[in-house]
Amino acid sequence: MSTNQNKSTYNSYFMRLALLQAKKNLGNTGNNPSVGCVIEKNGSVISVGHTSINGRPHAEQNAMSISRNLLRNSNLYVTLEPCSHYGITPPCVKAIIKNKISKVFFSIDDPDLRSHKKSSKLLRSKKIIVKKGICLTEISSFYRSYFKSKNNILPFVTCKLAISKDFFSLNKKKKWITNKFSRGRVHLMRSNHDCVMTSSTTVIKDNPSLLCRINGLSDRSPVKIIVDNKLKTPINSKIVKEALKYRTIIFYNKFNKRKIKLLEKSKVECYMTPLDFNNNLDLTQVLIKVKQLGFSRIFLESGIKLATNFLNDNLVDDLKLFISNIEIGRNGEKNFKKLFLQFLKNKQYKMEKVNLFGDKLLSYSLK
Repeated sequence: MSTNQNKSTYNSYFMRLALLQAKKNLGNTGNNPSVGCVIEKNGSVISVGHTSINGRPHAEQNAMSISRNLLRNSNLYVTLEPCSHYGITPPCVKAIIKNKISKVFFSIDDPDLRSHKKSSKLLRSKKIIVKKGICLTEISSFYRSYFKSKNNILPFVTCKLAISKDFFSLNKKKKWITNKFSRGRVHLMRSNHDCVMTSSTTVIKDNPSLLCRINGLSDRSPVKIIVDNKLKTPINSKIVKEALKYRTIIFYNKFNKRKIKLLEKSKVECYMTPLDFNNNLDLTQVLIKVKQLGFSRIFLESGIKLATNFLNDNLVDDLKLFISNIEIGRNGEKNFKKLFLQFLKNKQYKMEKVNLFGDKLLSYSLK
């Protein structure tokens, strides 16, 4: 192996450790991206950090909160270009210079124009070596939602569906189609999004709480959003009852003064939204408002109808398809196969497969 290959492998190793840090708070850092940072010296990790809940302190600041003597002449690996602008907190570049870091490695430029392609020049002016582009493909994939949040009026949408081996989305005789490992993965996905969206039909039929029920992640339950054209969401549903503790939002069109008053008394936020040509809520307008409210990562967890509307309107960025290993035949309702094949036709996507002890998860990242 050449010297350059050795260096590339060495740098990639520490950058992947930084990526693992970045994944810890994905979906929980507000308007700031979830960044990971690793500080290395003489081949050993001396400190790590990730963006804090709600976005501050930044990953680099958290990683550099150790002895300045240890930091001197160390190497800093960070998944995203360090910030170089003054905001609520001073720029990370200034702290890197102050702590006499020797080398800075990052993967991709920050799309935020306040810092975009500015840190390298500042760091090099202080004789700090800068290299970028490490683990570019996988880290660019990780930041797809952040790039969309900076360049689009719409948020990033992940659509989750659970189906049987023969593509039915409902079982007339059983509540669950997939196994407990698939359901656990769904809870983990909720924790990585800042809001979960469903329909009033799902609320009426299943009365879900849509919380993140995983030990250690219960505080990561996302904000709940209900698409409810005619304000059918029951006042005694779990979601409305828990609205005092967990922020809950309803998008509607048909005005009902009494119902709105009851919902708002329960601290549910209500937003009137126009209809589309099919007399359904205009989902694009819903998403624009969601983005304006400060949300950038939406986890769509609903029945087949709302999911179909999102897919048909090309509003889905990632499709997560949980498939059980059981065919349910005559007990099945609402087959998804035709829509699924039609949706993927002529689309560019990257697909990954995960086995979940009998079930499988197919993840489609749409381009």
